[in-house]
Amino acid sequence: MNGPGDAPAGIDQVELHYGVATDVGLVREVNEDSFLTEPPVFVVADGMGGHDGGDIASRIVVEEFARLAEAGYDPRRGRDEVMGTLRASQRRLSEYGATHRGSDGGRWHGGTTTVVAILEEEDAVPQWLLVNLGDSRIYRFAQGELCRVSTDHSVVQELVDSGRISEDEALVHPERHIVTRALGGPDPLVPDFFRVPLADAERVLLCSDGVTDLVRDAEIADVLGAHPDPRDAARGVVEKALAAGGIDNATALVVDVMGLADDRSHDLRRRRESLHEKLGALP
Repeated sequence: MNGPGDAPAGIDQVELHYGVATDVGLVREVNEDSFLTEPPVFVVADGMGGHDGGDIASRIVVEEFARLAEAGYDPRRGRDEVMGTLRASQRRLSEYGATHRGSDGGRWHGGTTTVVAILEEEDAVPQWLLVNLGDSRIYRFAQGELCRVSTDHSVVQELVDSGRISEDEALVHPERHIVTRALGGPDPLVPDFFRVPLADAERVLLCSDGVTDLVRDAEIADVLGAHPDPRDAARGVVEKALAAGGIDNATALVVDVMGLADDRSHDLRRRRESLHEKLGALP
């Protein structure tokens, strides 16, 4: 809490450490996942449409969010800033499709899921704005507990929500890869937005469905809890997906809020020392 005369903490005062890992998997030939790590903007996009569609679509989205990070944004208008970037991505995808052909000679088509973690401010207090479009996922991890933030925009998630199938049945359902919302299609953009206090999301995980189709939430929690370094945590999550069969591209992006905790905290000190040792920054 700020004392009398103290300036409120802005997003530029939040210390973030992060790590990311991605792998084409053991079956696919092309990695259609793309990611962005430009603090305070983080993105994972899982492309759809084959080798000449999905990888281009996901890359376009990441490029647009990179523009946002580079140009800077108004942290008081996080939702508007993200929606503007998604609309710019949608326009580029439409323009690309109108001027390019696919490998089969037909019209190019590509789409992508997108999950975003961006810092914003409400009443001058920094918080996470987490955004989902498609079936890539967002998790928060705090005090040893994992919580799924996003809800999949997919046929099987609708079946689970209606009680027609169980979570376990969803993992093997023949329509489990059919998404109901994505970038690049004809439907209007309707992403989900979640505002989460930093204290409730000391660690955030963005990942593609190449992870979550194969790795249960409990296993993800074990990995995140075992690795204080976000780079090790991201690698550990992807390695779990590969060990489970690696049937799809797998990407995991882990972001830690370091500036939230008390500097005297043993956990915070241990996490910083782990990072610094690996970067050769300790004397």
